[in-house]
Amino acid sequence: MKDFYPEGTLANTPENKAIIYSSEKLKNFVGTDKILESRVTLCDTAHNLIVDLGDMRGVIPRAEGAMGIIEGTTRDIALISRVGKYVSFTVTDIKTEKGGKPYALLSRRKAAELCIKNYLSHLVPGDVIKAKITHLETFGAFCDIGCGVAALLPIDSISVSRISHPRDRFCVGDEIFCAVKQVENGKITLTLKELLGTWEENADMFSPGQTVTGVIRSIEEYGIFVELSPNLAGLAEPRFDVSIGEKASVYIKSINPDKMKIKLVIIDTFISDDKMPIKYFNKGNCLKEFCYSPPHAVKQIKTLF
Repeated sequence: MKDFYPEGTLANTPENKAIIYSSEKLKNFVGTDKILESRVTLCDTAHNLIVDLGDMRGVIPRAEGAMGIIEGTTRDIALISRVGKYVSFTVTDIKTEKGGKPYALLSRRKAAELCIKNYLSHLVPGDVIKAKITHLETFGAFCDIGCGVAALLPIDSISVSRISHPRDRFCVGDEIFCAVKQVENGKITLTLKELLGTWEENADMFSPGQTVTGVIRSIEEYGIFVELSPNLAGLAEPRFDVSIGEKASVYIKSINPDKMKIKLVIIDTFISDDKMPIKYFNKGNCLKEFCYSPPHAVKQIKTLF
C-alpha cells in the first residue's frame, strides 16, 4: 500500500516536502509512478488546477484533474472543489513558460489509476483500511480511500446505534478506519460498525448505578433510546420534554446481557455540539466475521465477510 493514502496524508511528510519544494529533486521523478502531494491554490477559467510547488508552478490540466473528466462521467465540480485542499499527483513533465521560467505538469488522474491498480483492486471484503470523510449525505458518508478515489460508507453501516444523518457521527476531514463491506464492478462499499466492538465489549464500559452521558437518538411511545457509545444504546422511560440529538445525563438501572438490554433513567438534558468519540475495538488487517451479540443472547447479530 506504500504511497496510496487518502489525499493529504503525505503532504507534510519530510520526504514529500523535500521533493515538491525543490525543482531539482522534482525533476528526478518526471515520468515515474512516485505519488506526491501539495495544495491546490487556484482553478483557472479552463478548470486547470494550479498547485503550490514552492519555487515552481505546478499545473494539473483539466483532463488530468480526475478520472472520468475526459469521458464526461465526472463533473467539473470535482476539480473546482479541490481549491485550497491537498491533492495527490505524479509528475509527467517539466515545461518552460514564455518568460523562461520552468513549470511542472502533473496528473492527479494517473495517481488515482495507480492507486486502483496497485492497491484498491486487491482489496477484498473484510480488509481494514484507512479512509477520510470527504462528503456527507443523508444516505451515508463518502470517503477518500486513496489518492482521491471515493467509496461509500452507508448510514446503516456507520454504527449499531442508529443516527439520523452521518453528520451526527462525523465532520468532513475526519480520518477513520473502515472495513471493506463489498466490492462490485470496481466500486467499494465500506462498513465501520464491525470495528466498534461487540455488545459485551461496549457494555463492559458501564455498570449499574452509574450516571453517565449519552445522546438521545430515538423517541418512541414506549421509551427513549439513548446512545451510550456508537455501538450501544439503552432504553429510558418515556418523557415529553426531550428532543432527538440532545445530550443527556442518564442513570443506569440495569444491564441484561441475555436480552442485550440496558435500562436507563434520564436525569437531565443539555445541548452540546461535541460528537460521541469513536473507540475502535478491532483494527486488525482483515475480518472474517463479526458477532455483535453475546454467545448466550437470544438474538444473534452477525456479519460475515
